[in-house]
Amino acid sequence: MQGPGVTEVARCPQNVCPFSSNASSGYDLQWVLIHVFITLRQEVSGISRMFSITNPGPLFVSVLLSALLLCPGRSVFAGDFVVDLLQKHCLQCHGEDGKVKGKVNLLEIRNTAALLEHPELLKELVAVIDFEEMPPEDEPQIEPETRKQFLVKLEQLLEESVSTNESFTRTPIRRMNRFQYNNAVIDLFDLKCNVFTLPERMMREHKGYFKPASGKMDDTVNVGSRPLGKSQMIEPRLLGVAAFPQDLRAEHGYDNQGDHLSLSPLLMEEFLKLGQSITRSKDFEPKNVGIWRAFFLPPDSDADVAAEVRARLAPFLTRAFRRPVDESVLDRYTGFVLRQLESGVEFTSAMKAVAAATISSPKFLYLYDRSSELKGSEPVDDFELASRLSFFLWGSLPDKTLLDLAAAGKLRDKEVLGGEIDRMLRDRKLKRFCDSFPAQWLQLERIISSVPDPHHFPDFYFSKYRDSMHMMLEPLLLFETVLIENLPITQFIDSDFTYRSGLLEEAYGELKTRLDPAQVTGDRVNQGGVTVLRFDRVPVTDRRNGGLITNAAVMTMTSGPERTQPITRGAWLATVIFNNPPKPPPADVPALGEKPPEGEEHLTLRERLTRHRERADCKGCHEQIDPLGFALENYDPIGNWRTIYANDREVDMEGTLFREHEFSSIAEFKDAILAEKDRFARGLGGHLMSFALARELGPADQIALDRIAEATAADEYRIQTLLKEVILSEPFQTKANPKQAAAVASRQ
Repeated sequence: MQGPGVTEVARCPQNVCPFSSNASSGYDLQWVLIHVFITLRQEVSGISRMFSITNPGPLFVSVLLSALLLCPGRSVFAGDFVVDLLQKHCLQCHGEDGKVKGKVNLLEIRNTAALLEHPELLKELVAVIDFEEMPPEDEPQIEPETRKQFLVKLEQLLEESVSTNESFTRTPIRRMNRFQYNNAVIDLFDLKCNVFTLPERMMREHKGYFKPASGKMDDTVNVGSRPLGKSQMIEPRLLGVAAFPQDLRAEHGYDNQGDHLSLSPLLMEEFLKLGQSITRSKDFEPKNVGIWRAFFLPPDSDADVAAEVRARLAPFLTRAFRRPVDESVLDRYTGFVLRQLESGVEFTSAMKAVAAATISSPKFLYLYDRSSELKGSEPVDDFELASRLSFFLWGSLPDKTLLDLAAAGKLRDKEVLGGEIDRMLRDRKLKRFCDSFPAQWLQLERIISSVPDPHHFPDFYFSKYRDSMHMMLEPLLLFETVLIENLPITQFIDSDFTYRSGLLEEAYGELKTRLDPAQVTGDRVNQGGVTVLRFDRVPVTDRRNGGLITNAAVMTMTSGPERTQPITRGAWLATVIFNNPPKPPPADVPALGEKPPEGEEHLTLRERLTRHRERADCKGCHEQIDPLGFALENYDPIGNWRTIYANDREVDMEGTLFREHEFSSIAEFKDAILAEKDRFARGLGGHLMSFALARELGPADQIALDRIAEATAADEYRIQTLLKEVILSEPFQTKANPKQAAAVASRQ
């Protein structure tokens, strides 16, 4: 038996309940609480009189909790709290009076339900609140404690939205890029040379210094640099094989991004020719081809040729196509060889022909997940996991061990998978990861085109070379050392060691590490060399040195010919270190000239750039990137230390990171970043995940990144833990692939 009105209070209609996700967000929270309190008190009083209850207090609490729990809006308090703050702090620029900055119209978000339907918007809201980019500095700010609660509620809503929509961003079907193709062909045939020369490999290894199984980087390494010229391109390779065009780094990521790796009919024809040129090369011979005896050598005269061909093709095609080959496909390839033999073609030539056809097949060229009947996400199968793992860490095909574990259905086992990750991190093929990911993550290709003005920086040039060919190797060697020795990723911010050549040590001027003078004697050409460069590991005690953010390569490539570019440096830091790239500037904003115009010669660079902040559509981004860029102003356009500008004005680098951490020196700036090392771990984890999955990250990935960063922090931020957590994450082990996505890959 129920008293009057109890049902109405406990299960209020969604269109009138102020706590419902469909309710108007215009309710005043205090009024709502008073209204609920009075209404429930009246109802409880009526029930108490009806049943002669002398102490109605416990009953009142019970009914109040029941009303809230049974209310149809799941995100009860979060919804009102979030929408109210959005209306109070954000509508002025995002919806009110027709103003829609950044194409974000929050006026359309009337309640929590509407917000839950937009996971991409929630992802952006989490980012701008987390990085304290919004509200702008000159607008009323959210109180610190309220901001923390706001961020927590937004993250809860994002997780709820993602769980409702339950789908990760689909990784597009894509072909191998040039780097992956070279590696895959090498591994398939066990070649003892490269297929073709790859200019995208910025650093050449000499004398075998890369030994990941040892867990230790050599104190002295010998390397080559791509800009050194043709001498660095002279390496063992297949004669007569021409590479297809280089795949450039995507604006939003890496050169393996699926939406950039299409296969036009013209390029498909080139791949057919390429496959034939590889197996017909005069260097494609027993001494260079490790599988020659097992695959190409004619069988004994009394052998069953058909059975022998089939037996050789089965493991070969399985390795090439990354999963057990269907019997119908095996029949077709076997039949091709037998017809060749019947027409008088010798055995080795027939096997070369089928090998060329194999590496021209879409099943070899394309990287893809098998289609699913499900509309949402589901786990990848063991063979798909093997491919993701091998192309991530080795840039190539899974090896026999991975394929055997996949065939046995064991690779997805967490303990087995962890062991395989460890094995792969100790394998020399890990060098391919180092040849691909760090240079792209750091955007080091930009230094190739850096040309400081010879009049202002004459020492940057020697003979016909530039200091930059030495500069670019320092951050790459730092990355390899951190990876091989499994050091904390905080070394990328503020390392206690670095690698320097004699020439690079001298180029740093005041920032030299006091390398042994015996290692820097002679003229600049002899110090640096132009074929093989010697780099020595040196301790860093001056915190103006060390890490990635202050090395000469980054300082040079983010500068113009005559002056530094704080905006470019700030954008680089926001993108690379925190994985929070600023939006492109408006097209009608003129670039700041290299030289100050007449009448502005006395101004500092910060003062000259002030006018860019005056535009309303520029202000938000400048508040984000200016403190980052100006923090590096003590480093001139070639990375040398300075305290005054050419006009004798003092360099002003002071600032505040994320509106919280003040700094007045480069050491304090590094401390500020280290205070936010969880952000860096999350940002680097996002870069690694995007590289691993060959796609941009979506809202569903953000939940995984939080867990990855947390697990990495728990193990002292070690880089191998970060890599493992990316691989063990749900996005890495999940696919969202509608059935039509695999249609192309199913064709031969």
